[in-house]
Amino acid sequence: MANTCNGCGLCCKLFLINLNREEYQSGKFKTMFEQFGHIDDFKLARESGVNFLAKKENGECIYLDGQDCSIHADRPAVCRDFFCTSKAEKFKTMVKIIKEADKEKNSSVLQIKA
Repeated sequence: MANTCNGCGLCCKLFLINLNREEYQSGKFKTMFEQFGHIDDFKLARESGVNFLAKKENGECIYLDGQDCSIHADRPAVCRDFFCTSKAEKFKTMVKIIKEADKEKNSSVLQIKA
């Protein structure tokens, strides 16, 4: 099966998104701790978690608009690489978490309909 996106937005709601060096240093993405200033040393920024994309109060990515990514064409590399159907070892845990969350979401919908 090819890597596909089902457009549910769960990955944007469940995970912290790490910007790579180039993305962080570009300054074009809102980060979680930008109110404290920019750290020039990327290694220190990464170790401190300063390179995480900002989140809304409800915990979802700042760039998630409903179920759609408002920066889809310019989204971070990790967002481009990840798919719910990925077989890559580095995404194994994330895929499992999304499958469980999707199962819970669907179970809740079924209970509401019943």
